[in-house]
Amino acid sequence: MQGQRCRRLLAALMLVLAGAGASALAQYPAKPIRLLVPFPAGGGADNTARIVAQALSQSLGQPLVVDNRGGADGAIAADAVIKAAPDGYTLFFGTNTSLVAVPILRRNPPYDAREAFTPVGLIGRFLFFVFINPAVPANTVAEFIQYARSNPGKLNYGTGHSTAIVATVQLMKAGGFTMVQVPYKGDAAVIADLMSGQIQFAMITTASALSLARDGRLRVLATLLPERSSLAQEVPTLAEAGLGGVSVSPWAALLGPAKMPREIVDRLSRALDTVLKRSDVREQLGRQAFAAEASSPEAMGAFLAEQTDSWGRAVREAGIQPD
Repeated sequence: MQGQRCRRLLAALMLVLAGAGASALAQYPAKPIRLLVPFPAGGGADNTARIVAQALSQSLGQPLVVDNRGGADGAIAADAVIKAAPDGYTLFFGTNTSLVAVPILRRNPPYDAREAFTPVGLIGRFLFFVFINPAVPANTVAEFIQYARSNPGKLNYGTGHSTAIVATVQLMKAGGFTMVQVPYKGDAAVIADLMSGQIQFAMITTASALSLARDGRLRVLATLLPERSSLAQEVPTLAEAGLGGVSVSPWAALLGPAKMPREIVDRLSRALDTVLKRSDVREQLGRQAFAAEASSPEAMGAFLAEQTDSWGRAVREAGIQPD
């Protein structure tokens, strides 16, 4: 009798707990959500994340509080998300740098993003452009390549993130020329030295650089996007410029810790899809040189796996050795 009573009490307790869990999921979100951004405040990626966070706050009915955790190419923010409870109240504004480049470019990868996170959906792609200092005697990609070939090792290129590093190495290999790398901690410093002539070439993903090009302080040669950007319709793609071989591009996605409940993932995915279809949100993102592009959680997972393979091939073919 005593054993039966204990089993009935345990069964009743499990039903109560299950009901409480289901109620919590039904009420999600019931409190503010923390969105970790792996970049300092004030940059293009941070501005993009804040636009998305504000729109999601309106859709979800709870604030999304941006938590900037810059450093280690995004690995610091990524680690904080990985260690958080998978309850939907800690999310990650992940990019190709933190999710793909860090695991591939580290000799001892700190995590495998395909296993460490729960995909919610793609947010979109950063618009990536090729810029040079106006003193360089070139107005097209072909003219620049010819000039660089005639001056081997005399030109400097700036890199503020992993995409610029890998993409520039791919471009040099495809074009058959060499330059000297000058590393920076972000695009702002790259732009300053590109304007002053300390460096002559850079791949940059910020709208402010396009404004500087229109003012004549920089020269833009091409975009790495597969199609011309609405921000600069006059700028050709690399393919239109007659050059292939550059396969990497920067993007951003929304993720959470591994093993987030499916109900929460679906709630967030629907909200993200809704806000990325809003014309005002797309316009705001466009002004940050960012093209909105939503996806399902499954498509985001497949995209992450494809990008991991693509970046791995690019790094190997470019001869870049993990640090």
